[in-house]
Amino acid sequence: MNSIWELETFYRKRNIIIIGSGFTGLWTAISIKEKYPEKSVLIIERNSIPLGASTRNAGFACFGSLTEIIADSEKMGWEKTLALVKMRFEGLQKIQQYFKSSEIDFDLNGGYEILNNDQSLQKIDEVNEKLKSVTGIDKTYSLNQQKLKEFGLGKSEYLIENPCEGSLHSGKLLQKLLEKCHELKVEFLFATEVINVVENSEKIEVQLSEDLSIHSDQIIHCTNAFSAKFLDKEEIIPARGQIILTESIENLKIKGTFHYDEGFYYFRNLGNRILLGGGRNQDFKTEETTSFQTTEFLQNHLENFLKEVILPDQQFTISLRWSGIMAMGSEKTPIVKQLSERQFCAVRLSGMGVALAPKIGEAVMKMI
Repeated sequence: MNSIWELETFYRKRNIIIIGSGFTGLWTAISIKEKYPEKSVLIIERNSIPLGASTRNAGFACFGSLTEIIADSEKMGWEKTLALVKMRFEGLQKIQQYFKSSEIDFDLNGGYEILNNDQSLQKIDEVNEKLKSVTGIDKTYSLNQQKLKEFGLGKSEYLIENPCEGSLHSGKLLQKLLEKCHELKVEFLFATEVINVVENSEKIEVQLSEDLSIHSDQIIHCTNAFSAKFLDKEEIIPARGQIILTESIENLKIKGTFHYDEGFYYFRNLGNRILLGGGRNQDFKTEETTSFQTTEFLQNHLENFLKEVILPDQQFTISLRWSGIMAMGSEKTPIVKQLSERQFCAVRLSGMGVALAPKIGEAVMKMI
C-alpha cells in the first residue's frame, strides 16, 4: 500500500492528466499551462524517456514534399491539404520562436525531393500558387538540377528544392520541451503505465495498478500509434520506420533533408554522416506494428538504397540501426477531438509530429 505522503502529493488528484510525453503531450501541456497557469497538469509516460516516434525519428523539420502534397490533394482535396500544410508550416515557426537554433541544432539548410519522372513537375506551378498563402513566397518548390550534381546524386533525374525546410535534433528539442514544462510547473510520472481509464459523471480515474489510481477532471490521450488500447473506435494504423546511420564519410557532399518516392524514403546529413530511413512500402504488412525491432529484409534494402542512390561509388560503414513507430490512417488528417465528457485525444500524426505537435497542442488547449 502507499503512504499518506505519496497519496497526497505524487498521486493526488489533478485537473488534467496527459498520457504520453512525446512532442504532442509536451506541447499540449505547455499550451494549457500558458493559458491556464492555475490548472494542475500531470504527464504520465510508460517509458523512462519519451519514446514512440518522438525520440526515434529522423529529425526532419519539414511540411511536405511536392509529390506528397500532390498525392494528398488528390486524395483529400485542396482545402484539407492546405490546412494541414499550414499547420505544419506554423508548427515549425513556433519551434523557432521558442528555442534558439543552436539549442536544438535547427538548421534551415533546405528540403529536397528526388524525382525520376517529370509527372509532378507539370503540377509544380499549380502547387506553388496554392502554397503562396501558406509560405508567403512565390516558389515554394523549384527545380534545381545544379545541386543534383553538387550533391553527387547523378543517378537521379530531377531535384526539387524547398528553401523553407531543414533539420533539427529531436533529442535536444524534447529536452528543451521538458525544461519548459518544468518551468511551467507541469508534473511527470515516468516509467508508469496506465492500465485503465474509468470515467464517471464526477471525475476520471486513471488506474496505474490494481490498488493505485489517480483522479482527474480531464484526460488527454497523446500516445499516437500506441492509442489503440483506449481508442478502439478510431482508425489508427501503426507504421514502423526503420533507420540506419553511417559512420563519418570523407568529403560528404550531401547537405539538407531529402525525400524520395512520395516520402517513403527520407535521408539527411548529420554532420558528415548519412541518416536514412523508410522503405516500409516494400513490406507494408510487417511494418504495421508497434514493435521496435528492425528487420533484416528492410535493413538490407536501406543499405542497398544507400549504395545505389545516395552514395554511389563511396565506401561507408553503418554505425547505428533503430526504428520508431508512427501512426497512420486512410488520410493524413490527425485525430484531435473530444471523445467523451472528460476525455480528449490528439493522435495519428502520419509521421509529421515534429511540425504538427506545436499547433495541435494549441488546438487541444482550446477544447478543454
